[in-house]
Amino acid sequence: MKDAVIFIQKIRFPIFVLAVLWIIKLFEEISGVHLYFLGIYPREWSGLPGIFTSVFIHSSWSHLASNSIPLIVLMSIMVLFYGKAAKQGMISIMLGEGIMVWLFARPSYHIGASGLVYGLIAFVFWTGVFRKNAKSIVLSLIILTLYAGSVEGLFPGAEKNISWESHLFGALVGLVVAFVLKNVVEEDEKQYGESPWIHDDITKRYFFPRDIFEKTRIERYYDSLMNDEQNNEIN
Repeated sequence: MKDAVIFIQKIRFPIFVLAVLWIIKLFEEISGVHLYFLGIYPREWSGLPGIFTSVFIHSSWSHLASNSIPLIVLMSIMVLFYGKAAKQGMISIMLGEGIMVWLFARPSYHIGASGLVYGLIAFVFWTGVFRKNAKSIVLSLIILTLYAGSVEGLFPGAEKNISWESHLFGALVGLVVAFVLKNVVEEDEKQYGESPWIHDDITKRYFFPRDIFEKTRIERYYDSLMNDEQNNEIN
């Protein structure tokens, strides 16, 4: 029970963000007010505030549900394993993706957290490539396994109402942010050095003697006899 409480405390920020998304959608449902105008409308000054607000707005409950699970999973990975880089990374991805959408996307309202999701996927994956320590590599492989199918979302598809630009720019910004923050050293990385899962003081053990190819069998036999004689003299 205590461990569960500690875990929830550690991921309270992702839980809070997810709760805000659902509260906003519930407000839309109850009030009948659709907040799509808080999305990003490219190259229009009225759509510029959407860089900060679009991530919180979703077109439907299914749209929100499809983003909720990957969002809380990825944000939890960030706060649990990349605590020092987490907030800076998430804010940079959200703002960077929003700016790119405002500059280059199609003239339509772009809403939803999928751009942030793609940015976080790219961040975790490329952090494993750039940092090359055991923890980051394993997380990178997990992300690759879970979200390999998301690659098709980076390109224009049959569904015109999907903002593939948000996905693409989110992934690109996530890559850049991973590179910029690759030297931010976490506490576990400080403790264990280059590979946080391997202690530096572990003695290497070899299956064969290191000089196995330097001596013949007869030489090795006489060496063992001499060692036995020396041991007997000491005893």
